[in-house]
Amino acid sequence: WTFSAAYEALKEPTYLNTANRAGNYILSNFFDEENGGTYWSLESDGTPLDTKKQIYSQAFFIFALSQYYRATGNQESLDRAIELFHIIEDHSFDNEHDGYLEAFDHGWYEIADLRLSEKDANEKKTMNTHLHILEAYTTLFRVWPDEKLGRQLRNMVMIFTDRIVDSRSGHLNLFFDEQWNCRSTLISYGHDIEASWLIYEAASVLGDKSMMTRVREVILKIVSAAEEGLQADGSMIYERDDALGHTDHDRHWWVQAETVVGFLNAWEVTGDERFLEKSMRCYDYIKNNLIDRVHGEWYWSIKSDGTVNTADDKAGFWKCPYHNGRMCLEIMARSTEHGAHKKGH
Repeated sequence: WTFSAAYEALKEPTYLNTANRAGNYILSNFFDEENGGTYWSLESDGTPLDTKKQIYSQAFFIFALSQYYRATGNQESLDRAIELFHIIEDHSFDNEHDGYLEAFDHGWYEIADLRLSEKDANEKKTMNTHLHILEAYTTLFRVWPDEKLGRQLRNMVMIFTDRIVDSRSGHLNLFFDEQWNCRSTLISYGHDIEASWLIYEAASVLGDKSMMTRVREVILKIVSAAEEGLQADGSMIYERDDALGHTDHDRHWWVQAETVVGFLNAWEVTGDERFLEKSMRCYDYIKNNLIDRVHGEWYWSIKSDGTVNTADDKAGFWKCPYHNGRMCLEIMARSTEHGAHKKGH
């Protein structure tokens, strides 16, 4: 996704080369031709390692392949993205209670351990998977404005406004049972601010003016809730759970990236300069703390005591240039569109 989006924006041939390398490998190796869908992980020689069908993962393949098509016109990548859309709808969509079930085994049968990672609750439905289906369907709809896809994307927006966003606090609830009963008290500030702009983007791509008033109201409530995590230095802390007396004050790379975009989007929606200031203050925090000026890329996090976390990956299973690369591309696109550069920002 990242190198496809970067090539589309900047037309740099080296970005296209990397996008092609990744795209060709995905198309040649990651698809389960017998059962449908994609594998979670492969051995270095391309043989399947983890064959679990995590819907979060299926959504990211749609996201990546749709953007790859948009950047290159590669028809196979669009065809595969459409195929995955139908697979998610056939196997994961809950026709009785709405929403999407979290995971399945390799043959699309029920599985006991649904978790995306060890830190997640073992529940049938999660905010995180729904957020990345929303993101994937938005990207696919831009290149394939199919009627059913549009209906399901519209439904996903409403799942967020009506089920996932807590009507009292404005925060996202993170884990649910099959009937949408909330199963967690954890607050994830990064997901709050990320969802605020992804929900708005989805509604905007649909072009449904009838839903924009409601969406605007909800996303600004999310933004207001997310402000609770902002610190005096402009950064955003990771998470809080009052029920457990837990607060994680670490400043994770992806949370800072989404904070910049989320508050920038809130400024665009409202014209309130206060939001632009919050976006740029977090951007300054990133420049002064998270970027490794010697070896490149961003550190995983800054610890609560202000020291750099050097133990976790610069790039690895859970860290790639997606969040921070997208932040840069969003700033570039929005600055050009709205003339923010002329205002000295």
